Formats: sequence, C-alpha cells, structure tokens
Amino acid sequence: MRDLDSYEAWFITGSQHLYGKEVLRKVDEHAQQIARELNSSSEIPVRIVHKPVVATSDAIHGVCQEASRDDNCVGIITWMHTFSPAKMWISGLRVLQKPLAHLHTQFNRDIPWSTIDMDFMNINQSAHGGREFGHICTRMGLRRKVIVGHWQDATTVTDLAAWTRAAVAWHDAQGAHIARFGDNMRDVAVTEGDKVEAQIQFGYAVNGFGLGDLVAAVNGITDEATDRLLQEYDDCYSVTVALSPRGERRESLRDAARIELGLRTFLEQGNFKAFTDTFENLHGLRQLPGIAVQRLMNDGYGFAAEGDWKTAALVRAMKVMAEGLKGGTSFMEDYTYHLDPTNPMVLGAHMLEICPSIAANTPSVEIHPLSIGEREDPVRLIFEAAPGEAVNVAIQDLGDEFRMLVNEVDVVSPPEMLPKLPVARALWKPRPDLKTATTAWILAGGPHHTSFSQALHSEHLENFAEIAGLQLLVIDNDTSVRAFKSALNRR
Repeated sequence: MRDLDSYEAWFITGSQHLYGKEVLRKVDEHAQQIARELNSSSEIPVRIVHKPVVATSDAIHGVCQEASRDDNCVGIITWMHTFSPAKMWISGLRVLQKPLAHLHTQFNRDIPWSTIDMDFMNINQSAHGGREFGHICTRMGLRRKVIVGHWQDATTVTDLAAWTRAAVAWHDAQGAHIARFGDNMRDVAVTEGDKVEAQIQFGYAVNGFGLGDLVAAVNGITDEATDRLLQEYDDCYSVTVALSPRGERRESLRDAARIELGLRTFLEQGNFKAFTDTFENLHGLRQLPGIAVQRLMNDGYGFAAEGDWKTAALVRAMKVMAEGLKGGTSFMEDYTYHLDPTNPMVLGAHMLEICPSIAANTPSVEIHPLSIGEREDPVRLIFEAAPGEAVNVAIQDLGDEFRMLVNEVDVVSPPEMLPKLPVARALWKPRPDLKTATTAWILAGGPHHTSFSQALHSEHLENFAEIAGLQLLVIDNDTSVRAFKSALNRR
C-alpha cells in the first residue's frame, strides 16, 4: 500500500468580495495557519493542503474541478470563515467527485469580551456562514462529514483524522481490481452479490480467473525463490518440528511457500488489491492456501474465503483506513459460541485464513488435516488475537441496496488453553451482550463473514458508509432489540 502521507486533503475557505481586499487577506492568513497546524498533527495521516480563499462561483467551480481530477487529492475540507453566499457553491459542488468534509469552526476560540466590535463581527461569521453552506449541501442532497468544534481542540482533530482515513480508503477503491479464483461456495446465499452494482457504487471491479492461471504462476516459482521464503518462515515464526528443515513434512511447507510466491506474483502482475478463493476450487493446487493468504493479508491485501468478494473488498478498505494505527485487521467469521449464561462469548476463526496482524504473540507454523477440500494437509499460522476493543464489520447486498453492519466487541483471553484447535482465533464478547448483539445481527440479515479490526472504531466505518452512500447499522452498548427493529423498519 502507498504511505497515507502521499495523499492530500485540500483545505478550501469560502468568503465573498463584499468584505474587501484587507478582510480577504486576513481570512487567507487564518486559513493558512489552520491548514499548517492541522498538517503538522501526527494524528492526521494525509497532507492538509491550503488552497487560496474562494470568493466567486468561478473560483469555487475551478477548485472543485481541480480536486476531482487530482490523483493525490482524496477529498476537500471546506470552512466558511465569513459568510459565503451558498448559490456560489452550486456549480462547484455539482462537479465535485471527491469526499467532502465541512469543518464548522472559527479562527478564534473565545469571544474577546472587552474588545469585540463590528469589525470583529464582520470577519468572524462562521456561526452563520457555516449554516448557509450546510443548507445548500442538504438542498443538493450531498453526502458529507460535518465536524463542529475549534480547530485546535483534540476532538476536532481526531474527528478530522478519522474522516481522512475513510476518504483514503474510498480513493483506494476507485478503479481497484479484485481477483476471484473460482466461484463462491456452492448454494451459499450471503456470499453472492451484484458485482456490476458494486462497481457502480464502490468503484472496484471484481473479475473471475481460472485456477489454471494461478497454478501456472505457482509452477513458475524457482527453487531459489522458494528457499529464500522458507528461510523467512524459519526466521519469523515458531516452526513446528515436522515443518523444520529436517522435518518429515518440510515438503508441505515448500509447497505452501510456492503457493504464496505464485499468488503474490499473480496479484502484483495484475495490480490486484484483494482476492478470494474457495476450497471447492483447488484443481492443480496441492493444498488450500493458508499461510500464503495470511501473509498476503498481513501485507495489506484484502481477502475473504469461499468467493466472498464483498468482504475481501471491505478487508482491503479497512486495512487502508487502519494503516499506521495500532492493532490489526483481518478476515473473520463467527465460528462457535460459549453459552455460559454468566460469561457468554464468541470464538471467531476460519479454516485457515486469519491475518497475523491481530496476533498477540509470535505465530506458530503448523500443519494439520483440513478434512474438506480433498487436498493435502495445508500449512497455516496459529495464534491468539490480542485482547482489547475491536469491531466486526460486514457489507450486505440486500438486492436493492448495499448496507454496512457494525458490531463493537471486546476481545478477551481464553479462560483455558486450546491445545487441539489448529487455527488462528479471536475470542470476544459482543456489545451490549451476546444475546442482544446476535439477535440484532440476525434480524439485519448479517453475514457470517466479517472484517475484524482492533485498529478502527465505529466512527471510521461511519465516515466510510457516509462517503459510499450506505445505510449504517451499529450494534453497541446502547443497542436494544426493540430500537434496532425500528431502525430496520425505517429502511
């Protein structure tokens, strides 16, 4: 992935010529100072780029058109320092094709009680200038983020940082390619979806490829490249005796390494950002990709199993949003419950493909039977997820629209060892509780596959949903089944 600081968010300040050149000069000075300080914040991952004050319809149209064309610009941040008549913004906002954040702030934090006069009032008109701008955005039906507060307040900076991360993820999805090896798991409903409608709404393209194309890439890997990757496995992980250099199953690890190198080659040559596979389409592969998928996810690729391209795209988007933040992001599945009435929990896992970015400790490289897929035993990384706050997120295709569903959870350490469980896993307590959260999820028609993140919070996903035009449903500590049903009925 590109470093997020290679992207830009443009800071655009609105005013009008009514106030005269001196006022506009002062407005621009203030805008430059705000942009400069926001740009220096370590919390905001992109560069905040100041643009000259816009005071005419032509100037607004020009900068919005320029932002839409610029490959490094992920969105614009607007600020109405003075009153900027909103009809001037119509033509510009009509051509804007980038996410929009409305920063409703003012340069001064406090009213200067003893010196305030009409000169001060004429230049510091954000309170009603922002309302004028908000009116035209609503009138035009524009999706945007509204951030209210002084520009030096920590909460304002945090809100803006979260929005910029969502804007980068949206930018990354435009024109992205997702590879689909085989079809979705047979007879499964929730992993199906309208790929054409998804491309229209989200900007990414999902295309299928014959497994023979991947097998050819795997077969083209040299012994020298395989040996180098095997050494990396030995250096980075705790390799079980059977897979060690003199172990009786070393050849299986060699096969897994070839699959990783072949997959990586295929994805890099095709400029793919995410991919899917399924255990029902393995012809030509000796084992289902396990460690290969885990390590590719760890490097930023989106992935979901069984042909689930929607979740693969979501994992990629959330990895982009989370870049540089503490905590990992992974493909996930609610696998089994602990229904102790005093301590109910969910064990999340998958057959093989959980990303080691969420690992609490050094993963172990192991080989175990899979029992399905009719292939040789696959190699995988095994670990526990680190305790802490997390979110489980899903994108649903409801036939007539896409929707985002979020459940806030708390990851905990297992109360006992799991010596015979041969997969990576995360154990969590859903908010507000297992019964309420699961009831709400099922009522919403939520899928069994999710993107799980300990780096992101609900606000990041809310921003992305707003940009993408998705209905957002959040299951958190405030959720009740009755209120959740009402939200569903308002669709």
